[in-house]
Formats: sequence, structure tokens, C-alpha cells
Amino acid sequence: MPNTTAPLVAIPVPTIDAPLTATQVDGKIQVSLRHACEKIGLDFSNQIRKLRGKSWAGVVMITTPSAGGNQLTAMIDRRTFTMWLATIDANRVSEQARPIVEAYQAEAADALDAYFNKGGAINPRADEHQVNALILQARSQMELCQSAKGLIHPDHLEAKARVVLARGLGEGAELDPARAPLYCKDFLASKNVSRARIASIASQFGKKAKKAYVEANGIEPQKYPLTLPNGQTREVLAYTEADRPLLEEVWQENYAPLTLVPA
Repeated sequence: MPNTTAPLVAIPVPTIDAPLTATQVDGKIQVSLRHACEKIGLDFSNQIRKLRGKSWAGVVMITTPSAGGNQLTAMIDRRTFTMWLATIDANRVSEQARPIVEAYQAEAADALDAYFNKGGAINPRADEHQVNALILQARSQMELCQSAKGLIHPDHLEAKARVVLARGLGEGAELDPARAPLYCKDFLASKNVSRARIASIASQFGKKAKKAYVEANGIEPQKYPLTLPNGQTREVLAYTEADRPLLEEVWQENYAPLTLVPA
């Protein structure tokens, strides 16, 4: 059973747009294994099973608060995280995930320490031109967010603006948990089902979630541009953590019985 409750935060990692998800418990940095696996395309179930078989690994379950209620999250300490990263061969992951793995291996530990001990993380090797380029990029992205008002779900827009601003400052974004974006794919991924299962029900689940949202709110959910790991962007329906109970209801009514396995 988990022995503590702690909120998760996004920790920016220099050189990539793939933050770590972590928290601090009793002064000890803990990293969400599931979120790290999702970022680099590894199967969470396989990785946690391997870690539980290692004498050097420390895996703990903590309770993390969300708009839909408390959830159990598997966490690994900084030492275990560093050791785990060392076991991953960057040449054996997908081409899209390779730079993320390499950046994690090179920058992650320093980024975690900087966030929790210094209040922010930024690449210490960045020169003046690189810093100025980051500032200009953040400014243009903020202007784009401003121009998107009325077109994108306001909660998503605010969350994106906060992330852009925090990235420009070298800090972690401070997001209202209830207003944080929640995508159907991430919700399904939290259900501990196979990728094949998610792929087979994703479209149908999305349609049912949209119908439930319309029935509950009287309007259709807005759309939000989501950047995929391959760099492509597509429009997806925009939900937030406040809508998690609604998605959970759709799941329980239509899919949960199909994924039960004998104890």
C-alpha cells in the first residue's frame, strides 16, 4: 500500500520537449516510471517487472491526487532512475525516441536536482545566442497562444501558455491540476491495457466520450492541436482533468468488464 500522497510536477529536460514527471517525498526525489516509459515508447509493464527483479532498484507506489480522485503511481528514486536509464540502449529504440533517451541519459539527473534544489532547470552549457533563441521561440509561441483565443479550449490554451512561459524561464510549469489537459489516449494508457487493445478501442472510446460530454455540458468539446512523437500535428478533442470522472464513467460502462482477468 502507498505510504504517502504527493502531487506530480513536470521537470523540463534541457535540449528536448519531453519533461520528466516527478515529485519529492520526505526529501527524496521520485520519478514516475510510467510517464518516463511513455515518453520513450517502452512498455511500462515490462519495465516495472524488470526493475522489481533488480537488487539495486527501488520501486514504490504513492498516491497522486487528480480531479478524478487519488490514483496509485509507480515511482522510482533518482538512483534507480539513473541506473535504469543506463540499461536502455538508445540504438534499439525508435528513431523518434532516440534523442529523448540520449537527452534523459545526459541531462535528466542534473535537471531533477536543479528543479528541486535550485527552483528551475536550464542547460548550463547554453551560450548567449542559444538563450536568446529560446527567448524568441517562447515569445513567438506565446503570441501564437494569444491569437488562438476563441479557437481552442481556454483551459488547454492557458496550460500551454504556462508551459511555454516556464520553458522560457527554465522552470517547471505551475498548472491547476483540474485544468490540465487530458487526452483520451493518455486516459486509456492509464488503464494498464495493451497497446493493441488501446488501438482497437481508441476511436470508439473517443466517440462515446464526446457523446457523454455533449450530454453533460450541452456543447461539443473543442479541439486542440496535438503534436505526435513523429513531429506531425493533428486535431484532437480537448478535455481536462476536470473531465476525468466523465471519461471514467464511459470506461466503466463500456470497456472495463472486457479487460478483467482472473486473479
